[in-house]
Amino acid sequence: MLPLSRREFFAASAAGAAALALHRPAPAADDKPKFKLGLVTYNVAPEWDLPTLLGICKRVGIAAVECRTSHKHGVEPKLTADERKKVKGQFADAGVVFWGCGSICEFHSDNPDVVKKNVEDCKQFIGLVKELGGTGVKVRPNGVVKGKTVEASCEQIGKALIECGKAAADAGVEIWVEVHGAVTQLPKNMKLIMDACGHKSVGVTWNSNDADLIDGKLDEGFKLLKDHIKSCHITDLTKDKAGKYPYRDLFARFRAMGYDRYTLCEYPKSFDPVAGEKFLTEYKQLWESLL
Repeated sequence: MLPLSRREFFAASAAGAAALALHRPAPAADDKPKFKLGLVTYNVAPEWDLPTLLGICKRVGIAAVECRTSHKHGVEPKLTADERKKVKGQFADAGVVFWGCGSICEFHSDNPDVVKKNVEDCKQFIGLVKELGGTGVKVRPNGVVKGKTVEASCEQIGKALIECGKAAADAGVEIWVEVHGAVTQLPKNMKLIMDACGHKSVGVTWNSNDADLIDGKLDEGFKLLKDHIKSCHITDLTKDKAGKYPYRDLFARFRAMGYDRYTLCEYPKSFDPVAGEKFLTEYKQLWESLL
């Protein structure tokens, strides 16, 4: 299914909000969700520099940003001490939370040296996040180990994450393993990775994949990973209206468990700053209607 146009997206947002206003009572003051809307720069804003990114987030009311590596914002481990201080100040001045870094570190190679290199790269991101006052580093599996079973692959990934978790704990930050990859995105396999790791500083980024659903429902997959969720990516919220992904149910589960972090927009389309600000304004309206 192709992403909706901005016109279609806004129409769905307005219709959803109107329907809820008619059929759902306002929540009690103490029943408001504790989580907020954030943004992953992938894929909405890969070409926005940091001042542009933060200015738009401030105006729209986007609470936090996960800076995905390789994007124009330039929040990378190569930053000097002075540059890191400047970036931290820019986030503070904008009133936007630097949530963390979205790395592409992965640990499923059949070459131990490649796995070790990814662990060391992860440690560089850990140091950056610590200095910028962030909370975590997103990593990912992107497949299984060549020549190994799924179970053995998940064990290798989990064991490699232990060293990342130790480094993160020493720095006072976290590791977020994105529920990602054709096989590893299945909740039962991500649970195997978490079991093989077992480090308190390592959890998952719920990634709102279609593969989360078993018989069209979140129940089983969410139950497997609920206790490990430390962050969350969300994509096309109109999937809820289309019956493709139950975002309303997901948000209700987050509310029930007291999730007090962020659901970060990772919409599968890029925008120039003008169009992007309009899109995020409409996206936030739809996000609010699904609460």
